[in-house]
Amino acid sequence: MGRAKKVVLAYSGGVDTSVCIPYLMHEWGVEEVITLAADLGQGDELEPVREKALKSGASISLVADATADFVKDYAFPAIQANALYENQYPLSTALARPLIAKLLVDAAAEYGADAVAHGCTGKGNDQVRFDVAIAALNPDIKVLTPAREWGMSREETIAYGERFGIESPVKKSSPYSIDKNLLGRAIEAGPLEDPWTEPPEDVYTMTAALADAPDQPEYVEIGFEQGIPVSLNGKTVEPVALVTALNQIVGAHSVGRIDMIENRLVGIKSREVYETPALSVLIQAHRDLESLTLTPDLIHYKRGIEETYSRLVYNGLWYSPLRDALDAFVKKSQERVTGAVRVKLFKGNSIVVGRKSAYSIYSPELATYGAEDTFDHKAAEGFIYVWGMPTRVWAQTGRQ
Repeated sequence: MGRAKKVVLAYSGGVDTSVCIPYLMHEWGVEEVITLAADLGQGDELEPVREKALKSGASISLVADATADFVKDYAFPAIQANALYENQYPLSTALARPLIAKLLVDAAAEYGADAVAHGCTGKGNDQVRFDVAIAALNPDIKVLTPAREWGMSREETIAYGERFGIESPVKKSSPYSIDKNLLGRAIEAGPLEDPWTEPPEDVYTMTAALADAPDQPEYVEIGFEQGIPVSLNGKTVEPVALVTALNQIVGAHSVGRIDMIENRLVGIKSREVYETPALSVLIQAHRDLESLTLTPDLIHYKRGIEETYSRLVYNGLWYSPLRDALDAFVKKSQERVTGAVRVKLFKGNSIVVGRKSAYSIYSPELATYGAEDTFDHKAAEGFIYVWGMPTRVWAQTGRQ
């Protein structure tokens, strides 16, 4: 760990990142700590966070409103790629990390800092995401990781902060570790560490309890242009407003809850609970629209790309040559993914019940079994003969 004079610290207002401020200055000899809190639509009032950083010893406390960039430049490309880690998690937290890393590096350049810092521990994925993203954006800048190296328990960390006037929590109001932004909430720890324990209702805030969901279904129509969500129920909506509105609509029906055993990059299995109402339904609707507008070979090939894409994002490789190349493929594949999808929301379920597109390659005349059928049935015999020839020849040679 190299020494630094001026540091930009990714700041949340929690115990660890608050203690990072005096720790960097008193233990590692940093002369000035600038904090940066990223507003990614999490709904928290960030002015108290800004003030707490100053009270904890920061010389400057920055709050960056990056919600629009978060949705447009990170969430929407992931939706185009149908990015679901291990076919379940739509990467709501993972997508935020490369953006925060960019904000850190940009702030360091603006304020002349020679290092950036974060409060990640050594067991999670976020340390990898931050470190690798920062290195990709500025390979020459130092990355300081005090919480990964100080070796203090939580009680010791709180006591250390109190020595420098950082107020300790009166009580641990929740046993859970929670990360949230506009795309969703990630909840872990506490009782959830037992994979047999059902998540209690109090861990959820974006989705209604199933018992409280409406007794009547609700339909929502989502419009896409080249794979990008652009409208709700026929009305054009700006990106942040679209996700915000869809979170409320979908969450009210208890849709968007995920409970999974997740394989972390560092080799640990963890039990994770997520709430991602809008993001989950947007990916579901988008994938369905692709089934109407893309050729079979493109759909099948893209499924493998999607799995690779999801792993790259989860593993902190947003700023990598491979993701750039995959993005080019995904963008090309989306040229005709324009249309609308109708989703039925009811008692924890989201079901696609309709889709339409000017670029549809579904032909009712070919698909029908009615009098309107235009499919040449006689052509099937020759097709089957050619298609089955390798299998037939293989079977014949095996009998010799």
